[in-house]
Amino acid sequence: MSQLPSKAEILQWISDHPTLTSKRDIAKAFGIKGASRIDLKRVLRELESEGHLEKRKKTYRDPERLPPVSVLQISGQTPDGELLARPLEWHGEGVEPVVLMLPRAADPAIATGDRILAKLQEVRGEPHHYEARLIRRIGTNPRRVLGIFRKSAEGGRILPIDKGEGREWLVAAEATGGAQDGELVEGEQAGPAGRLGLPRARVLDRLGNPSAPKAVSLIAIHQHGIPDQFPDAVIAEADAMKPAGLKGREDLRDLPLITIDPWDARDHDDAVYAHADDDPANPGGHVIWVAIADVAHYVRPGAALDTEARKRGNSSYFPDRVVPMLPDRLSGDLCSLHEGVPRPCLAMRMTIDAEGTKTGHRFVRGLMRSAASLTYEQVQAAMDGAPCDKAGPLVETVIRPLYAAHAALVAARKRRQPLDLDLPERKVVLSEAGEVISVRYAERFEAHRLIEECMVLANVAAAETLIAKKMPLLFRVHEEPSPEKLDALREVAQAAGLTLAKGQVLRTAHLNALLHAARGTDHAEIINMSTLRSMTQAYYAPQNLGHFGLALRAYAHFTSPIRRYADLVVHRALIAAHGCGKDGLSAEEVERLEHTAQHISDTERRSMMAERDTNDRYLAAFLAERLGEDFTGRISGIARFGVFVKLDETGADGLIPMRALGHEYFHFDPGNGTLMGAETGRVIALGQRATVRLAEAAPVSGGLTFDLIELEGVHVPRGPSKARGKPPRRKLAAARAKAAKLKRKAARKRV
Repeated sequence: MSQLPSKAEILQWISDHPTLTSKRDIAKAFGIKGASRIDLKRVLRELESEGHLEKRKKTYRDPERLPPVSVLQISGQTPDGELLARPLEWHGEGVEPVVLMLPRAADPAIATGDRILAKLQEVRGEPHHYEARLIRRIGTNPRRVLGIFRKSAEGGRILPIDKGEGREWLVAAEATGGAQDGELVEGEQAGPAGRLGLPRARVLDRLGNPSAPKAVSLIAIHQHGIPDQFPDAVIAEADAMKPAGLKGREDLRDLPLITIDPWDARDHDDAVYAHADDDPANPGGHVIWVAIADVAHYVRPGAALDTEARKRGNSSYFPDRVVPMLPDRLSGDLCSLHEGVPRPCLAMRMTIDAEGTKTGHRFVRGLMRSAASLTYEQVQAAMDGAPCDKAGPLVETVIRPLYAAHAALVAARKRRQPLDLDLPERKVVLSEAGEVISVRYAERFEAHRLIEECMVLANVAAAETLIAKKMPLLFRVHEEPSPEKLDALREVAQAAGLTLAKGQVLRTAHLNALLHAARGTDHAEIINMSTLRSMTQAYYAPQNLGHFGLALRAYAHFTSPIRRYADLVVHRALIAAHGCGKDGLSAEEVERLEHTAQHISDTERRSMMAERDTNDRYLAAFLAERLGEDFTGRISGIARFGVFVKLDETGADGLIPMRALGHEYFHFDPGNGTLMGAETGRVIALGQRATVRLAEAAPVSGGLTFDLIELEGVHVPRGPSKARGKPPRRKLAAARAKAAKLKRKAARKRV
């Protein structure tokens, strides 16, 4: 054949002959010789740039990829004795990829024929396509223990730190993993009980000093009683799951839905897509799709997976690990919307007008295939004119339409006036060894706000749908602040010369007026923190009591069923309400909704406390090497026993005890929430700038203690405290007069 083949003919040849895909093989098959090879090379490059082919060394193959967490079967060995594996769920049309196992010293032995769950990393320029790290063998679920290792002549023992685990664990000499006496270790059951009936274990991981950063999250998990080991029945149920098919679903695979997540996301449970509405009755309007992983298909009411998910209530996130609500077979694989892989979903198709008001929506149970898994950084860079290779082809068709729809949603948000707090999130960055590299504020992009607004819209649509169909559900409730907390916030505002309206029905717009008045001033951070502290904590309830912070009449969590049980309940309610499956909300679940709401509200608070304690300990460990250094910050709290300071650099909170405030004694004024020096009349108040010296850092407790060096740029003399006399009358009178003046000023503003 002397004529150059068409692109379709080349693709068909590669599909029919997966082992003969080099340029030389293709040229030989079609009889291409001489100068015509240059034309063939051009066509192959075009196919590659169009995404139909992917070049690997000197061959071409289909570009479908395996999910980052996959089920594999050990298929054999290389001539060098390395293990090879094959994927059991290959959806591509091309040659099945080859996976090379990378064993670690602590991994259990695996052999040909074993089924395993593994984490994959795609590689290039190698005879294999992926490299895999073992997560666990399918069907095995050995018990684990966290404890202190005590060395002995026969090996050693692990003394569990969990109070509920009374027995020690025996460790043979060959299974210690080099652990030293007194180290915190994580162990795994390694066989039947040994002498004295004690369980046998092998050391999986040496965590070193119990107060070291790498141990912090594990200790918090155990201290707060967060379940971190799945029962055997749960693992067996998850391992038996198969990917969902198209039966009973709407085919959404041609819809270019994309996931947008942090770069270190462990799962992908939501995908989005938007386009201009072509309905002439909605000029300038938009259609927004939000597709969510269909966890309800796999986690059925009353099953072992459901019992454990309800028990956990939610996933818990720490800087170095995640304690998931669902086993990794589901959370990292079957329920994660990986790029290019068919996945079942529940989707909301929503229409909004040019001003961002939702004009309609419909619910869909479908099968989707993510067009791309992008990060917030990649999406924002694409909109800013610097797209990466993956985002580039999607800029005009997917990304710009999403931002256009978001612009309309922003306009609607401004009219709605949800609480507009400005509290940057701090992020602890760890090395591979678990040591703190840095503590910084996470960068916020417009892409973050885009996803947030899309998710809020979908959650509202879910709540409205179920209300209209008179279907029981769990609402996300956020009640307005109590009068006592509002009075405390007014006092803070008055101390800053600002005002908060009184004597009328409180709305978020009133709080936003206060926040906007403080923006750009020295009091901005303290006003934001005080406003946050005045809020009630959100919770779950079967009754619709509204969401004050978001300024919404009805709100339900729908968008994260992989990590929140409440969302799974809402999914089941939607399935039951639309009659699109037998896995909807059961009568038994409806009866215990009140108890479920209370339970998962409690587990959410439990995770929040564990995550906060972990961050505090990481910060203390990070700062422990900087004892004696000076830091700048603001006064964030005042009490009878001392002053709290929030550091600028890390956002860490610490205490300046009364004894460390300088050479004079300070009197606490509860009315004004201030301290006043007995000699100089110096006033310490919320929001003041302070320079402090780190005196103590306790990684085990997460506590930080400071000495006060400067206040509002003025040096504070050191030395022992003197007599507890009252402050000078002149200073005391001036302070009271100033407080009265601020109150009068605030009163005038209210009028």
